[in-house]
Amino acid sequence: MSIPQTQKAVIFETHGGPLQYTDIPVPVPKPNELLINVKYSGVCHTDLHAWKGDWPLDVKLPLVGGHEGAGVVVAKGENVQGWEIGDYAGVKWLNGSCLNCEYCQNTNESNCADADLSGYTHDGSFQQYATADAVHAARIPKNVDLAEAAPILCAGITVYKALKTAELSAGQWVAISGAAGGLGSLAIQYAKAMGYRVVAIDGGADKGEFVKSLGAEAFVDFLATKDIVAEVKKVTNGGAHGVVNVSVSEKAMDQSCEYVRPTGTVVLVGLPAGSKVTVPVFDAVTRSIKVKGSYVGNRADSAEAIDFFARGLIKCPIKVVGLSELSNIYDLMQQGKILGRYVVDTSK
Repeated sequence: MSIPQTQKAVIFETHGGPLQYTDIPVPVPKPNELLINVKYSGVCHTDLHAWKGDWPLDVKLPLVGGHEGAGVVVAKGENVQGWEIGDYAGVKWLNGSCLNCEYCQNTNESNCADADLSGYTHDGSFQQYATADAVHAARIPKNVDLAEAAPILCAGITVYKALKTAELSAGQWVAISGAAGGLGSLAIQYAKAMGYRVVAIDGGADKGEFVKSLGAEAFVDFLATKDIVAEVKKVTNGGAHGVVNVSVSEKAMDQSCEYVRPTGTVVLVGLPAGSKVTVPVFDAVTRSIKVKGSYVGNRADSAEAIDFFARGLIKCPIKVVGLSELSNIYDLMQQGKILGRYVVDTSK
């Protein structure tokens, strides 16, 4: 395949600075890397944090953001095995890790101290050509729509991992807080595919209709409900067995520790900057509840999440716009006006 010398990308040089849609050089893959012609990239709330610089993580500057890039392998480093030119591949949040530490050896490579993060410490998928470590790059079946596959590479994998972390059994209730957003809309579908009953929590009648169309059995509108905790307990007949918090509301996370059923598990996924979760010790002990953090999935989680999608069990509610419109999407995210997931077409 003919690879150009330059490409279109969105890059920023300072936190909160202009998002520049411009021409930059096409990167050259290292011996262990793939060069992926990114066709589509999902837009994640994490991308907003990278731009703002409000997380306690080092950020490469200047930076090309993005970590949900779906595309085609067009070149590979000399040490790469198991990949062919023309394969479909994905750029994930976890671009690479050392593979040798205790975390990598125990399937927790996302906790590796030397993890390389797409769109954070490694130029990501808001460009037409991106590099990815061949070991960690996602394998995407060729029978899928790449635009719809893009959000699976972070949002899908992340919520699938969170649902596994909740350790639920088929038929049990899972509450999803922030259910109408990019992560929540996928979490509902994965939960249904895994056999769970879903109570979706979000604000607004339009969001209620949306989450029910995705398979939520019940909807709790935090804008219209006076007592969220009591309502969730009523709907689930005693409280949710598990909770997946993908919202960025500190209050919502605190409430989830109240409406989770005794012996249940609260899973924290959303990362509002500087927030804390408060759980009364007496309540946590006497009700035997668990509060767990869930980061991105490992390689096996990624393959499983993509397989659910490839088999048609997960539908990504996406809106495709041009890469040149990325700044407008950031504005919508900051205003809380996102339904489903935005995906950028890198050719526009």
